Amino acid sequence: MSSADVAKTRDNTKVLDLVYISIGAALIAICSWISIPTAVPFTLQTFAVFFVLLSLGGERGTLATLVYVLLGAVGVPVFAGFSGGIGVLLGSTGGYIIGFLFTGIIYIIFTKFFSKKIVVKIIALVLGLAVCYAFGTAWFMSVYIKNSGEIGLVTVLGWCVFPFIIPDLLKLALAVVISKRIEPVIK
Repeated sequence: MSSADVAKTRDNTKVLDLVYISIGAALIAICSWISIPTAVPFTLQTFAVFFVLLSLGGERGTLATLVYVLLGAVGVPVFAGFSGGIGVLLGSTGGYIIGFLFTGIIYIIFTKFFSKKIVVKIIALVLGLAVCYAFGTAWFMSVYIKNSGEIGLVTVLGWCVFPFIIPDLLKLALAVVISKRIEPVIK
């Protein structure tokens, strides 16, 4: 293979990476707009983050998540409820959105240093979700205390974490199943 062919292949790979990252960011945005009405409504945003990481890999999936967060930060209405802007990220639930990046970083670390077996990927995503919950909860408490006064950890967990654990684990399971089905297609 000549050096020109190597350069062309490298350029094609970069373009393909950009396309996958863009599609991943768009998928996260679309899934954040889909709200499932239950006693505590939830979106498919976490499903999309899990799916993008599983199907695109840690680096591309985390970059797609970063693009999603940055689009929202500059005002593109990609967040839940068709909202956007730095105010959403600085608001009480912004820490959970930023926490998705930690999920991606943990996924990268686990798949690089342990293995790319599905069990390792699932463990990485569950730990990443726990870190996302922890970061988001700390953020929520900080903003809430600053704006409204004292609040207990158990109360915040009852509002922001406990109702979402089972739905998020179901979304993770669905992401695993679907990503395994499309794995042969993604390069």
